[in-house]
Amino acid sequence: MERQERWKRILSLVALLALSGGPTPAADWPQWRGPNQDGISQETGWLDRWPDQGPPVAWKANVGLGFSSIVVAQGRAFTLGHADGQDSVVCLNADTGQEVWRHQYPADLGDKFYEGGTTGTPTVEGDRVFTLSRWGDAFCFESATGKIVWSKNVQKETGIRIPGWGFSGSPVVFKDLLLLNVGDAGLALEKATGKVVWKSEDKDAGYSTPLLFERGGEWYALLGSAQSYVAVKPQTGQEAWRLKWLTQYGVNAADPILHGDRILLATGYGKGAGLFKMGSGEPESVWKSKVLRTQLNAAVRVGDYVYGVDGDTTARGALKCVEFATGTEKWTEPNVGSGGVIVAEGRLIVLSDRGELMVAPAVPDAFAPTARAQILGGKFWTVPTLAHGRIYCRSSKGEIAAVDVRKK
Repeated sequence: MERQERWKRILSLVALLALSGGPTPAADWPQWRGPNQDGISQETGWLDRWPDQGPPVAWKANVGLGFSSIVVAQGRAFTLGHADGQDSVVCLNADTGQEVWRHQYPADLGDKFYEGGTTGTPTVEGDRVFTLSRWGDAFCFESATGKIVWSKNVQKETGIRIPGWGFSGSPVVFKDLLLLNVGDAGLALEKATGKVVWKSEDKDAGYSTPLLFERGGEWYALLGSAQSYVAVKPQTGQEAWRLKWLTQYGVNAADPILHGDRILLATGYGKGAGLFKMGSGEPESVWKSKVLRTQLNAAVRVGDYVYGVDGDTTARGALKCVEFATGTEKWTEPNVGSGGVIVAEGRLIVLSDRGELMVAPAVPDAFAPTARAQILGGKFWTVPTLAHGRIYCRSSKGEIAAVDVRKK
Protein backbone atom coordinates (compact mmCIF):
# COMPACT_ATOMS: atom_id res chain seq x y z
CA MET A 1 0.00 0.00 0.00
CA GLU A 2 2.78 2.39 0.94
CA ARG A 3 4.43 1.81 -2.44
CA GLN A 4 1.11 2.44 -4.24
CA GLU A 5 0.60 5.67 -2.33
CA ARG A 6 4.13 6.79 -3.21
CA TRP A 7 3.49 6.16 -6.91
CA LYS A 8 0.17 8.00 -6.69
CA ARG A 9 1.98 11.02 -5.25
CA ILE A 10 4.60 10.84 -8.00
CA LEU A 11 1.96 10.57 -10.74
CA SER A 12 0.01 13.45 -9.21
CA LEU A 13 3.15 15.58 -9.21
CA VAL A 14 3.88 14.69 -12.85
CA ALA A 15 0.31 15.62 -13.83
CA LEU A 16 0.54 18.89 -11.92
CA LEU A 17 3.82 19.76 -13.61
CA ALA A 18 2.32 18.95 -17.01
CA LEU A 19 -0.60 21.27 -16.40
CA SER A 20 1.56 24.07 -15.04
CA GLY A 21 4.28 23.68 -17.66
CA GLY A 22 6.68 22.29 -15.05
CA PRO A 23 9.89 24.11 -14.24
CA THR A 24 10.05 27.16 -16.52
CA PRO A 25 12.12 26.18 -19.58
CA ALA A 26 13.89 28.54 -21.93
CA ALA A 27 10.96 29.54 -24.10
CA ASP A 28 10.42 29.08 -27.82
CA TRP A 29 9.18 32.03 -29.88
CA PRO A 30 7.16 30.14 -32.52
CA GLN A 31 5.17 32.95 -34.16
CA TRP A 32 5.02 36.68 -34.83
CA ARG A 33 4.98 38.60 -31.50
CA GLY A 34 5.71 35.45 -29.52
CA PRO A 35 3.77 32.57 -27.98
CA ASN A 36 0.82 34.72 -26.88
CA GLN A 37 0.90 37.26 -29.76
CA ASP A 38 1.64 40.08 -27.30
CA GLY A 39 5.36 40.78 -27.73
CA ILE A 40 6.22 39.17 -24.38
CA SER A 41 8.73 36.36 -24.00
CA GLN A 42 8.42 33.72 -21.28
CA GLU A 43 12.22 33.59 -21.03
CA THR A 44 13.77 33.83 -17.55
CA GLY A 45 17.27 34.12 -16.18
CA TRP A 46 18.90 36.03 -19.04
CA LEU A 47 21.57 38.71 -18.71
CA ASP A 48 20.31 42.30 -18.64
CA ARG A 49 23.73 43.78 -17.81
CA TRP A 50 26.62 43.47 -20.25
CA PRO A 51 30.35 44.24 -20.24
CA ASP A 52 31.55 47.51 -21.77
CA GLN A 53 32.47 45.77 -25.02
CA GLY A 54 28.91 44.44 -25.30
CA PRO A 55 27.53 40.92 -25.10
CA PRO A 56 29.12 38.09 -27.10
CA VAL A 57 27.61 37.32 -30.51
CA ALA A 58 27.05 33.56 -30.80
CA TRP A 59 26.85 33.63 -34.60
CA LYS A 60 26.03 35.70 -37.67
CA ALA A 61 24.29 34.77 -40.93
CA ASN A 62 22.79 36.43 -43.99
CA VAL A 63 19.38 35.34 -45.28
CA GLY A 64 18.71 38.00 -47.92
CA LEU A 65 16.89 41.31 -48.20
CA GLY A 66 13.76 41.90 -46.15
CA PHE A 67 12.11 42.74 -42.86
CA SER A 68 10.72 39.37 -41.79
CA SER A 69 11.24 38.65 -38.11
CA ILE A 70 12.77 35.46 -36.71
CA VAL A 71 10.88 32.66 -35.00
CA VAL A 72 12.55 29.96 -32.93
CA ALA A 73 11.20 26.50 -32.12
CA GLN A 74 12.68 23.08 -31.39
CA GLY A 75 16.24 24.29 -31.82
CA ARG A 76 15.62 25.85 -35.23
CA ALA A 77 15.33 29.50 -36.31
CA PHE A 78 13.15 30.41 -39.30
CA THR A 79 12.85 33.58 -41.37
CA LEU A 80 12.37 34.82 -44.97
CA GLY A 81 14.68 36.70 -47.32
CA HIS A 82 15.02 37.84 -50.94
CA ALA A 83 17.91 37.73 -53.42
CA ASP A 84 18.31 37.53 -57.20
CA GLY A 85 14.60 37.56 -58.02
CA GLN A 86 13.71 34.86 -55.50
CA ASP A 87 12.22 34.70 -52.03
CA SER A 88 13.70 32.19 -49.61
CA VAL A 89 12.32 30.39 -46.59
CA VAL A 90 15.37 29.75 -44.45
CA CYS A 91 15.85 27.35 -41.54
CA LEU A 92 18.97 27.77 -39.39
CA ASN A 93 20.32 25.88 -36.44
CA ALA A 94 19.36 28.22 -33.58
CA ASP A 95 22.53 27.41 -31.61
CA THR A 96 25.12 27.69 -34.40
CA GLY A 97 23.53 29.62 -37.28
CA GLN A 98 24.34 26.77 -39.68
CA GLU A 99 21.81 26.48 -42.50
CA VAL A 100 19.57 23.43 -42.10
CA TRP A 101 17.47 23.94 -45.21
CA ARG A 102 16.33 26.63 -47.65
CA HIS A 103 13.45 26.78 -50.11
CA GLN A 104 13.57 29.35 -52.93
CA TYR A 105 10.91 30.41 -55.40
CA PRO A 106 10.51 33.28 -57.91
CA ALA A 107 9.20 36.52 -56.40
CA ASP A 108 9.13 40.20 -57.25
CA LEU A 109 11.40 42.48 -55.22
CA GLY A 110 8.52 44.89 -54.54
CA ASP A 111 10.72 47.93 -53.99
CA LYS A 112 7.88 50.46 -53.80
CA PHE A 113 9.14 53.50 -51.83
CA TYR A 114 11.70 51.33 -50.00
CA GLU A 115 14.23 48.62 -50.84
CA GLY A 116 11.67 45.82 -50.90
CA GLY A 117 12.14 42.20 -49.90
CA THR A 118 10.14 39.97 -47.61
CA THR A 119 7.91 41.24 -44.80
CA GLY A 120 5.78 38.52 -43.18
CA THR A 121 7.17 36.11 -40.58
CA PRO A 122 6.93 32.29 -40.52
CA THR A 123 4.73 30.44 -38.02
CA VAL A 124 5.74 27.13 -36.43
CA GLU A 125 3.24 24.66 -35.00
CA GLY A 126 4.38 21.17 -34.03
CA ASP A 127 6.41 19.70 -36.87
CA ARG A 128 5.10 22.19 -39.46
CA VAL A 129 6.14 25.69 -40.50
CA PHE A 130 3.78 27.98 -42.45
CA THR A 131 4.66 31.03 -44.54
CA LEU A 132 2.88 33.63 -46.68
CA SER A 133 4.67 35.83 -49.21
CA ARG A 134 3.76 39.39 -50.17
CA TRP A 135 2.34 38.03 -53.41
CA GLY A 136 0.16 35.28 -51.94
CA ASP A 137 2.50 32.27 -52.04
CA ALA A 138 1.44 30.10 -49.10
CA PHE A 139 3.53 27.13 -47.95
CA CYS A 140 3.41 24.38 -45.39
CA PHE A 141 6.77 22.67 -44.77
CA GLU A 142 8.03 19.90 -42.58
CA SER A 143 9.96 22.05 -40.13
CA ALA A 144 12.85 19.61 -39.72
CA THR A 145 13.51 18.88 -43.39
CA GLY A 146 11.95 21.63 -45.50
CA LYS A 147 9.88 19.10 -47.42
CA ILE A 148 6.78 20.82 -48.87
CA VAL A 149 3.56 19.41 -47.42
CA TRP A 150 1.43 21.70 -49.57
CA SER A 151 1.74 25.00 -51.42
CA LYS A 152 -0.48 27.36 -53.38
CA ASN A 153 -0.86 30.98 -54.40
CA VAL A 154 -3.96 32.14 -52.53
CA GLN A 155 -4.23 35.35 -54.54
CA LYS A 156 -4.39 33.52 -57.85
CA GLU A 157 -6.80 30.91 -56.51
CA THR A 158 -9.25 33.35 -54.92
CA GLY A 159 -8.78 36.42 -57.13
CA ILE A 160 -8.49 38.64 -54.06
CA ARG A 161 -6.44 41.73 -54.81
CA ILE A 162 -2.95 42.34 -53.42
CA PRO A 163 -2.73 45.53 -51.31
CA GLY A 164 -0.24 48.24 -52.25
CA TRP A 165 2.76 46.81 -50.38
CA GLY A 166 1.77 43.15 -50.62
CA PHE A 167 0.41 40.81 -47.97
CA SER A 168 2.46 41.39 -44.83
CA GLY A 169 0.61 39.68 -42.00
CA SER A 170 1.91 36.35 -40.73
CA PRO A 171 -0.07 33.09 -40.78
CA VAL A 172 -1.89 32.20 -37.56
CA VAL A 173 -2.97 28.69 -36.57
CA PHE A 174 -6.41 28.23 -35.01
CA LYS A 175 -7.29 24.59 -34.35
CA ASP A 176 -7.36 22.94 -37.80
CA LEU A 177 -7.27 26.25 -39.69
CA LEU A 178 -4.61 28.61 -40.95
CA LEU A 179 -5.74 32.25 -40.81
CA LEU A 180 -4.32 34.79 -43.27
CA ASN A 181 -4.85 38.54 -43.56
CA VAL A 182 -5.97 38.33 -47.19
CA GLY A 183 -8.99 40.29 -48.40
CA ASP A 184 -11.24 42.68 -46.50
CA ALA A 185 -11.58 40.49 -43.40
CA GLY A 186 -9.24 37.54 -43.79
CA LEU A 187 -9.11 34.09 -45.33
CA ALA A 188 -8.85 30.61 -43.80
CA LEU A 189 -7.20 27.48 -45.13
CA GLU A 190 -7.21 23.92 -43.85
CA LYS A 191 -3.81 23.76 -42.21
CA ALA A 192 -3.40 20.09 -43.21
CA THR A 193 -4.13 20.53 -46.93
CA GLY A 194 -4.22 24.24 -47.83
CA LYS A 195 -7.84 23.98 -48.99
CA VAL A 196 -9.74 27.29 -48.80
CA VAL A 197 -12.37 27.07 -46.04
CA TRP A 198 -13.69 30.63 -46.18
CA LYS A 199 -12.70 33.97 -47.67
CA SER A 200 -13.76 37.60 -47.33
CA GLU A 201 -14.54 40.28 -49.90
CA ASP A 202 -12.13 41.30 -52.63
CA LYS A 203 -10.93 44.50 -50.95
CA ASP A 204 -7.52 45.65 -49.76
CA ALA A 205 -6.21 43.88 -46.69
CA GLY A 206 -4.27 45.81 -44.10
CA TYR A 207 -0.80 44.71 -43.02
CA SER A 208 -1.40 43.36 -39.53
CA THR A 209 -1.40 39.72 -38.40
CA PRO A 210 -4.69 38.08 -37.31
CA LEU A 211 -4.90 38.43 -33.52
CA LEU A 212 -6.81 35.71 -31.68
CA PHE A 213 -8.83 36.48 -28.55
CA GLU A 214 -11.58 34.86 -26.51
CA ARG A 215 -14.62 36.71 -25.23
CA GLY A 216 -17.84 35.35 -23.74
CA GLY A 217 -16.74 31.79 -24.41
CA GLU A 218 -16.22 32.43 -28.14
CA TRP A 219 -13.07 32.89 -30.17
CA TYR A 220 -12.44 35.81 -32.52
CA ALA A 221 -9.69 36.96 -34.87
CA LEU A 222 -9.00 40.69 -35.14
CA LEU A 223 -7.49 41.88 -38.44
CA GLY A 224 -6.54 45.23 -39.90
CA SER A 225 -8.04 46.00 -43.31
CA ALA A 226 -7.26 49.08 -45.40
CA GLN A 227 -10.03 51.06 -43.68
CA SER A 228 -10.97 49.22 -40.49
CA TYR A 229 -10.08 46.73 -37.80
CA VAL A 230 -12.48 43.81 -38.11
CA ALA A 231 -13.33 41.01 -35.66
CA VAL A 232 -14.45 37.73 -37.24
CA LYS A 233 -15.24 34.25 -35.99
CA PRO A 234 -12.25 32.22 -37.14
CA GLN A 235 -14.19 29.02 -37.85
CA THR A 236 -16.50 30.66 -40.38
CA GLY A 237 -15.26 34.17 -41.17
CA GLN A 238 -18.56 35.60 -39.90
CA GLU A 239 -18.07 39.25 -39.01
CA ALA A 240 -18.74 40.16 -35.37
CA TRP A 241 -17.99 43.88 -35.56
CA ARG A 242 -16.02 46.45 -37.53
CA LEU A 243 -14.26 49.52 -36.20
CA LYS A 244 -13.56 52.13 -38.87
CA TRP A 245 -9.93 53.26 -38.72
CA LEU A 246 -8.64 55.35 -41.61
CA THR A 247 -4.87 55.63 -41.91
CA GLN A 248 -3.13 57.28 -44.86
CA TYR A 249 -2.45 54.83 -47.72
CA GLY A 250 -4.51 52.17 -45.91
CA VAL A 251 -1.51 51.22 -43.79
CA ASN A 252 -3.14 49.62 -40.77
CA ALA A 253 -0.05 47.58 -39.99
CA ALA A 254 0.49 47.56 -36.23
CA ASP A 255 -1.33 44.80 -34.36
CA PRO A 256 -3.94 45.88 -31.79
CA ILE A 257 -3.29 45.49 -28.07
CA LEU A 258 -6.03 43.71 -26.12
CA HIS A 259 -6.54 43.86 -22.35
CA GLY A 260 -9.79 42.71 -20.80
CA ASP A 261 -12.61 44.39 -22.71
CA ARG A 262 -10.33 47.15 -24.06
CA ILE A 263 -8.63 47.45 -27.45
CA LEU A 264 -5.79 49.86 -28.15
CA LEU A 265 -5.20 50.77 -31.80
CA ALA A 266 -2.19 52.80 -32.91
CA THR A 267 -1.05 53.48 -36.47
CA GLY A 268 1.40 55.77 -38.25
CA TYR A 269 1.29 58.54 -40.86
CA GLY A 270 0.12 60.95 -38.15
CA LYS A 271 -3.00 58.93 -37.32
CA GLY A 272 -2.30 58.23 -33.66
CA ALA A 273 -3.93 55.94 -31.11
CA GLY A 274 -7.32 55.16 -29.65
CA LEU A 275 -8.64 53.05 -26.81
CA PHE A 276 -12.00 51.32 -27.27
CA LYS A 277 -14.28 49.33 -25.01
CA MET A 278 -15.86 46.15 -26.36
CA GLY A 279 -19.55 45.56 -25.70
CA SER A 280 -22.37 43.90 -27.57
CA GLY A 281 -21.73 45.73 -30.84
CA GLU A 282 -19.08 48.04 -32.28
CA PRO A 283 -16.53 48.98 -29.60
CA GLU A 284 -17.02 52.42 -28.02
CA SER A 285 -14.33 55.08 -27.89
CA VAL A 286 -12.65 55.74 -24.53
CA TRP A 287 -9.94 58.12 -25.72
CA LYS A 288 -8.13 59.17 -28.91
CA SER A 289 -4.78 60.91 -29.18
CA LYS A 290 -1.74 61.39 -31.39
CA VAL A 291 0.47 60.37 -28.46
CA LEU A 292 1.46 57.05 -30.07
CA ARG A 293 1.75 56.50 -33.84
CA THR A 294 3.16 53.02 -34.40
CA GLN A 295 3.71 52.71 -38.13
CA LEU A 296 5.36 49.28 -38.24
CA ASN A 297 5.80 47.35 -35.00
CA ALA A 298 3.09 47.24 -32.33
CA ALA A 299 3.71 48.49 -28.83
CA VAL A 300 3.83 46.09 -25.87
CA ARG A 301 1.63 46.35 -22.77
CA VAL A 302 3.19 45.73 -19.36
CA GLY A 303 0.71 46.23 -16.54
CA ASP A 304 -0.92 49.66 -16.82
CA TYR A 305 1.43 50.99 -19.51
CA VAL A 306 2.38 50.40 -23.14
CA TYR A 307 5.82 50.85 -24.64
CA GLY A 308 6.25 51.46 -28.34
CA VAL A 309 7.72 53.56 -31.14
CA ASP A 310 5.99 56.83 -32.00
CA GLY A 311 6.69 58.08 -35.51
CA ASP A 312 7.26 57.04 -39.11
CA THR A 313 10.29 55.85 -41.05
CA THR A 314 10.50 59.24 -42.77
CA ALA A 315 11.41 60.90 -39.45
CA ARG A 316 13.36 59.92 -36.35
CA GLY A 317 10.82 58.04 -34.23
CA ALA A 318 10.93 57.95 -30.44
CA LEU A 319 10.25 55.20 -27.92
CA LYS A 320 7.43 56.14 -25.56
CA CYS A 321 5.74 54.96 -22.41
CA VAL A 322 2.01 55.71 -22.43
CA GLU A 323 -0.63 54.94 -19.81
CA PHE A 324 -3.01 52.38 -21.30
CA ALA A 325 -6.21 53.60 -19.65
CA THR A 326 -5.79 57.34 -20.31
CA GLY A 327 -3.28 57.85 -23.14
CA THR A 328 -1.08 59.96 -20.84
CA GLU A 329 2.53 60.12 -21.95
CA LYS A 330 4.96 59.17 -19.16
CA TRP A 331 8.34 59.45 -20.90
CA THR A 332 9.99 59.69 -24.34
CA GLU A 333 13.34 58.31 -25.50
CA PRO A 334 14.20 60.12 -28.77
CA ASN A 335 17.10 57.97 -30.03
CA VAL A 336 15.33 54.82 -31.20
CA GLY A 337 13.81 55.51 -34.62
CA SER A 338 11.56 52.97 -36.34
CA GLY A 339 12.91 50.01 -34.44
CA GLY A 340 11.07 47.48 -32.32
CA VAL A 341 10.53 46.44 -28.72
CA ILE A 342 9.69 43.20 -26.92
CA VAL A 343 9.49 42.42 -23.20
CA ALA A 344 10.81 39.65 -20.95
CA GLU A 345 10.77 39.49 -17.13
CA GLY A 346 9.45 43.05 -16.93
CA ARG A 347 12.31 44.43 -19.01
CA LEU A 348 12.23 46.14 -22.40
CA ILE A 349 14.44 44.72 -25.13
CA VAL A 350 14.75 47.50 -27.71
CA LEU A 351 16.46 47.39 -31.10
CA SER A 352 16.88 50.84 -32.61
CA ASP A 353 16.62 51.45 -36.34
CA ARG A 354 20.42 51.82 -36.40
CA GLY A 355 21.20 48.50 -34.76
CA GLU A 356 21.70 49.51 -31.14
CA LEU A 357 20.35 46.89 -28.74
CA MET A 358 19.19 48.12 -25.34
CA VAL A 359 17.70 46.60 -22.19
CA ALA A 360 15.80 48.70 -19.65
CA PRO A 361 13.22 48.17 -16.88
CA ALA A 362 9.64 48.48 -18.17
CA VAL A 363 8.63 51.22 -15.74
CA PRO A 364 6.77 54.52 -16.20
CA ASP A 365 9.38 56.62 -14.33
CA ALA A 366 12.03 56.90 -17.04
CA PHE A 367 13.90 55.02 -19.75
CA ALA A 368 17.05 53.91 -17.92
CA PRO A 369 18.98 51.21 -19.82
CA THR A 370 20.99 48.70 -17.83
CA ALA A 371 22.70 47.49 -21.01
CA ARG A 372 23.29 48.79 -24.51
CA ALA A 373 25.50 47.76 -27.43
CA GLN A 374 25.84 48.38 -31.16
CA ILE A 375 25.19 44.94 -32.67
CA LEU A 376 25.23 45.44 -36.45
CA GLY A 377 25.26 48.30 -38.92
CA GLY A 378 22.51 49.20 -41.39
CA LYS A 379 18.76 49.66 -41.16
CA PHE A 380 16.64 47.82 -38.58
CA TRP A 381 12.86 47.93 -38.86
CA THR A 382 12.52 44.34 -37.65
CA VAL A 383 11.60 43.62 -34.05
CA PRO A 384 14.12 41.44 -32.15
CA THR A 385 13.40 37.96 -30.80
CA LEU A 386 14.47 36.42 -27.48
CA ALA A 387 14.58 32.64 -27.21
CA HIS A 388 16.77 30.16 -25.34
CA GLY A 389 19.16 32.78 -24.06
CA ARG A 390 19.77 34.52 -27.37
CA ILE A 391 18.45 37.78 -28.78
CA TYR A 392 18.12 37.56 -32.57
CA CYS A 393 18.61 40.87 -34.43
CA ARG A 394 18.03 41.26 -38.17
CA SER A 395 18.91 44.12 -40.55
CA SER A 396 17.09 45.05 -43.75
CA LYS A 397 19.95 43.49 -45.75
CA GLY A 398 19.23 40.17 -44.06
CA GLU A 399 22.20 40.14 -41.68
CA ILE A 400 21.34 38.25 -38.50
CA ALA A 401 23.27 38.41 -35.23
CA ALA A 402 22.42 35.98 -32.42
CA VAL A 403 23.42 37.77 -29.22
CA ASP A 404 24.29 35.46 -26.34
CA VAL A 405 22.62 36.62 -23.09
CA ARG A 406 22.73 33.30 -21.28
CA LYS A 407 23.91 33.26 -17.68
CA LYS A 408 27.03 31.13 -17.48
